[in-house]
Amino acid sequence: MIRVLLVDDHPVVRRGLRALVDELPELTAVGEAGDGAAALALLAELAERGEPRPDVVLMDLQMGTGMHGVEATRRITALPDPPAVLILTTYSTDADILTAVEAGATGYLLKDALPQDLVAAVQAAARGETVLAPPVAARLLGRVRAGRPSLSPREAEILQLLAAGLANRQLAKQLFISEATVKTHLVHIYEKLGVDSRTAAVAAGLSTGLIRPN
Repeated sequence: MIRVLLVDDHPVVRRGLRALVDELPELTAVGEAGDGAAALALLAELAERGEPRPDVVLMDLQMGTGMHGVEATRRITALPDPPAVLILTTYSTDADILTAVEAGATGYLLKDALPQDLVAAVQAAARGETVLAPPVAARLLGRVRAGRPSLSPREAEILQLLAAGLANRQLAKQLFISEATVKTHLVHIYEKLGVDSRTAAVAAGLSTGLIRPN
């Protein structure tokens, strides 16, 4: 039986996912969490009780003011013998996909997926297979074919935060890096996008689909 941990900040979404999981004999929900920090706490609690870890964590990306999915994925996959993390989100920009994969996500699904496709993805993730929703796979393939500017996952993450209006000091604090490192990343972003300002970089990122509107 595949053990699943559900992580989403919307109780209604979690309830729907739980109902889907509970009706299948091959899946069982071992818990729910409203953000990344709560998911990590639940994993620690299961370990302390000596219970088996989940096989798959079904992870939302954006969760209000709580720890977001990328950071939670990064921390979960750094644990000893970590579960697979399968992203389930409404977002499909390059920045979202790249940062999630770089953080260690096994797969990336969109919330409009059919129930049977979601179940198949959970089963595949439990087997250690990579799972990409067709629109996500098509987006990545289109990116390669179109020869769009290629930002690293960290650069894409910084560009997304630029679009949210964060200053260099705020960027450094949120990403746990120095302001000097932030400035270095900005230089590389500007060079790759052929721009010379934060505003122009954000505009270029939005027009090419590298980041999503906030």
